[in-house]
Amino acid sequence: MCLDGCAHALLLSFLQQPITACLLSAAFFGALGSSFIYGYNLSVVNAPATYIKAFYNQTWIDRYNEPVAAETVTLLWSITVSIFAIGGLCGALSVSYIIRVLGRRGTLLVNNSFAVIAALLMSLGETAKSFEMLIIGRFIIGVDSGIALSVLPMYLGEITPRHIRGSIGQFNSILICLGVFTGQVLGLPELLGQLWYYTNGILLEAGFNQEIVPYITLSTGGIETLAAIISGLVIERIGRKPLLIFGFTAMAVFFSLLTVFLNFQDRVSWMPYLSYICILAVIASFCSGPGGIPFILTGELFEQASRPAAFMIAGTVNWLSNFAVGLLFPFIQETLQTFAFLVFVAVCIVASIYLYIVLPETKNKTFMDISQSFAKINQIPYPSPSHEMEMVLAIQPDEKKEAVKVESSL
Repeated sequence: MCLDGCAHALLLSFLQQPITACLLSAAFFGALGSSFIYGYNLSVVNAPATYIKAFYNQTWIDRYNEPVAAETVTLLWSITVSIFAIGGLCGALSVSYIIRVLGRRGTLLVNNSFAVIAALLMSLGETAKSFEMLIIGRFIIGVDSGIALSVLPMYLGEITPRHIRGSIGQFNSILICLGVFTGQVLGLPELLGQLWYYTNGILLEAGFNQEIVPYITLSTGGIETLAAIISGLVIERIGRKPLLIFGFTAMAVFFSLLTVFLNFQDRVSWMPYLSYICILAVIASFCSGPGGIPFILTGELFEQASRPAAFMIAGTVNWLSNFAVGLLFPFIQETLQTFAFLVFVAVCIVASIYLYIVLPETKNKTFMDISQSFAKINQIPYPSPSHEMEMVLAIQPDEKKEAVKVESSL
């Protein structure tokens, strides 16, 4: 009983902490050095696609005195783009081990070295006339992103009081969106001359002219940043579960509408504008919940000892999905044509139903409250308050007796 009372008192003192400048700076600069870099590298590689392909061709001519085949250029470009996700997968798989050795903060600090090495390789590749350096740099920055996207949400969730845990956790999503937006800004023709932004053809298929695609793409980055900021402001009032379900449901609706509008775009002149609105709505719906909240939930649904493994699994699924969509979507689009987005409609509907049935609300709840919610679902005994103190303070079972001795002496 005495240990339970001590656990409850310590927990309350932790949860009632106010927002401090130190906490905000840790969240912002941590996300700036991790999430922002991920978002930036997610989008910036597409802007200089024409330039990079020309660099590949010129390097090949300098080496072999003949131009490279078009198929080889396409292969090299595909590797350059996709190897980022492969690096992210490797980073996510290594998170659990690295955290055990270096800890959360140490992992974030050491992880910056990957970003520095990648930046040097990618920036010096042209000088060295080596496209291999660019590809290796993309892989290393992928490793950096894979580690960062797992460790940062875990770290923020553990240093933040429960009443602002969701808002602080959304720094991760907001800085990702800002990174994507920055990459899109640098892809504007005014900044890069004739280096147009590379798209997957969705906007062009919707009927828009190539000349205005960079500006339309820029607006998508702006709307996703705005949606992420609004989500961060309201998450502690509305809750995680409603935002997630709303996001997936809205995405299903707007993907369905986009499918309809794409089928009628050749018959009505103003139909491409409705398609554009649907694209913006899908992006806003994604960033309002599904884009950032899963990172927060992963840290809330698992005890401290289990979080590294949980984030490793979540990161692996994230990067595998990222790679699979990038690899398979062109084939899906070629097969289903304008009905390609119905695949995502089905995924969003299934996700909404599953979350409504299974996911408990974690807003303003302690880790014990969340454990009790799952205990009710699985019909197992509730954890005790002393177990909650172990989750918060990371007291190992074999240290529990020592904690009792200290408390008794006091």
